[in-house]
Amino acid sequence: MAPLLPRMHLFEIDDQPWFPPWLRSKVQAALTIAWTTHIPFLQAQSPAQTVANLLSDTLGQAVFDHVFIDFCAGGGGPTPSIERHLNATLPPSSQQNEKDGVQFILTDLHPHVPDWKKAAAESSHLSYVADPVDAANAPADLVGQYKDKGKKVFRLFNLAFHHFDDPLARAILKNTVETSDGFGIFELQDRTLLGMLPPILFGIGIMLLAPYYALCVWHAPWTLVFTYLIPILPFVLVADGIVSALRTRTPEEVAHLLRTCGAEGGPAEIEKWELKSGKKTFMWPIGRVNWIIATRKR
Repeated sequence: MAPLLPRMHLFEIDDQPWFPPWLRSKVQAALTIAWTTHIPFLQAQSPAQTVANLLSDTLGQAVFDHVFIDFCAGGGGPTPSIERHLNATLPPSSQQNEKDGVQFILTDLHPHVPDWKKAAAESSHLSYVADPVDAANAPADLVGQYKDKGKKVFRLFNLAFHHFDDPLARAILKNTVETSDGFGIFELQDRTLLGMLPPILFGIGIMLLAPYYALCVWHAPWTLVFTYLIPILPFVLVADGIVSALRTRTPEEVAHLLRTCGAEGGPAEIEKWELKSGKKTFMWPIGRVNWIIATRKR
């Protein structure tokens, strides 16, 4: 059933060039917390673990055939956590040595190399591309090097696809169809009134947890100033979260963009793709991963 709210491509504060980079980094760090935190008794698992399970369950044994490239990794986001959870669930027989697990690559139009370097140092299954990567025009050598090794390229869009307006979304899907073998869109919000509640609760949660993260994790006491005295951080998280919900597309809307993306081969090429979607609850009743996974039909 179509949402009662029409999609509105409003602007998010965190995306604006005038928003201070040092504040943007903390907004992104807070969003990573939302992805990776598992609160016992309240959450069945973290959203990142939910995505790892969705990839494993949906792709089945074919998960071993893929290399997963995050095309909008930002500061790293949930992908390092998704990689750990996915590889931790693989049977020992599939990992004869530490480099035999499923590989993940971080990329972005605006690379966050220091953050990625730190994350990659913690896992032999995680790497990154230091140069800017345009999701609408993926470098041929990036996708080609894995195809030459017999691997399929699977693109990840974690809390990212709603940022693209329709022309850019079509261009990204066109490039995906022409150069990759699958993609996954994962969002923590949807275009419903209930879907706007998590950002509000998250803003409250950040205000409660800010002393711990500011002093013990980020080692940035100044964050407390912009949480309590000048509450920019919680305001941006709530305001951008609500706008993200209004920007989020339904599976049917993504399917329409895919059919009209103008990929080489036309409608016949699009028919080779299969879309699956759903909602997976990680914290009842409002914590849900809204997911779309598309793959080439076998």
